[in-house]
Amino acid sequence: MKRLLVASALAGAMCANVAYAADQLPQANDSYFLAAQQTLQQKLMEQDNTNRAKNIILFVGDGMSIPTVTAARIFEGQKRGVDGESNSLIFGQFPNVALSKTYTHDAQIADSAPTASAMVTGVKLNNGTIGVSKEVARRDCEAQKEHPLTSIAAQAEEKGMSTGWISTARLTHATPAANYVHTADRNWESDSDLTEEAKAGGCKDIALQMIEWKEGGDGFEVAMGGGRRMFMDKTMEDPEDAGKMGQRSDGRDLPKEWVEANGAGAQYIWNQEQFNKLDPAKTKKVLGLFDRSHMEYEADRAKDAAGEPSLAEMTGKAIDILANNDKGFFLMVEAGRIDHAHHAGNAARALEDTVALNDAVKEAMGKVNLNDTLIIVTADHAHTMTISGYASRGNPILGLSEEKGDDGKPYTTLGYMNGPGALKDNLRADLTNVDTTDIDYLQQALVPMSSETHAGDDVAIFAAGPWSHLFKGVVEQNFIYHVMAHASKIQESMASK
Repeated sequence: MKRLLVASALAGAMCANVAYAADQLPQANDSYFLAAQQTLQQKLMEQDNTNRAKNIILFVGDGMSIPTVTAARIFEGQKRGVDGESNSLIFGQFPNVALSKTYTHDAQIADSAPTASAMVTGVKLNNGTIGVSKEVARRDCEAQKEHPLTSIAAQAEEKGMSTGWISTARLTHATPAANYVHTADRNWESDSDLTEEAKAGGCKDIALQMIEWKEGGDGFEVAMGGGRRMFMDKTMEDPEDAGKMGQRSDGRDLPKEWVEANGAGAQYIWNQEQFNKLDPAKTKKVLGLFDRSHMEYEADRAKDAAGEPSLAEMTGKAIDILANNDKGFFLMVEAGRIDHAHHAGNAARALEDTVALNDAVKEAMGKVNLNDTLIIVTADHAHTMTISGYASRGNPILGLSEEKGDDGKPYTTLGYMNGPGALKDNLRADLTNVDTTDIDYLQQALVPMSSETHAGDDVAIFAAGPWSHLFKGVVEQNFIYHVMAHASKIQESMASK
């Protein structure tokens, strides 16, 4: 009897195996099934890369929440006339993905200062502070001097590597500043911004710290972005915007001082023509300040008076210059204006700038070898934009959903929890005859606020190259530094000294 039961069980198992063989399933020839099988085979063939990372490129989409990535993926595909929903951004094809917890030492919802610092120093900070430990409260000048942190850029310099940072925001803004500054207040961008107490205490402004930054090496090789006024005295007229002056009150011309201090091979540029003439083979160092404040949104860049290079162009030129060093390089690239567009409740510009970040990643991928270059794409924090409703596939991502609210009025697929597009007199605007795909349209929001806020969501980490397989699961944001340091053996080299 026992033999019969065993035989029966074996026969049943064999029948089950035959019945559910992949090529005999009723869905076996379905296009989705076949595509997933192909993806499975690709994943099975992947092998961990444990080479040393000679180069590290950290891309930061400021405020690039997961819904922003999804909407940008659809938006980019629809702009090209392909299926947006199944489209992939280039970094969406990276083999390793994790989630990053963005809370700070003192806050549930972060700003960019401590989150950028966490990524490049390996610890969590208090909101509003950059490059100083959690013992430093905001605007505490004395504590700032006592508790500095060392960034991975500084460690790279000490190792003899080249360093650089690029941003479409001001270079004195929170994210790029995390590489070089120690400050108890992210708003101390020029000396005019310092409090009297900070001045008396000897705390330096962010722009001055960048120009003087050496920490273990000979200073940065590439810095390109906006923020010209923070480096110019208030008696100096801006070269692009007639009648507009610098912001400093100390009489100093910091770009001129930087060029003089770094000698032959160091260049200061501020417009597209000068950028185009820049020869990476002959350029030792470059400081590019392309706007008085933040650079233009990607959607508006063509209208800039003196011309501004794209994020992809700056990325390509930076890599060409940094690659002259056979010891390798560290580069941070920030798409800073994704965040600003979200604050304005303007999804269209946020998506355009996210696509511009994707283009910059493509540019980098074409210039480096993933055998020895670690590329990380992530965000510092999220925003409140959501994707909702039941729109049909192919419906414009910036368009109206295909159903109406209980008030009988249409609504957009993309919306915000709070922001400038909120209700007027407790009534929601009728969007029936509104072009919600217009670049200037502000999506409707629930809570009225002049500036939409950050959100506390986890954000994504996309990674490729040496040791990128360490990014899996849900990790603390400061873990990003530790992977970069391990992959490049910076920690090992520091320990051996």
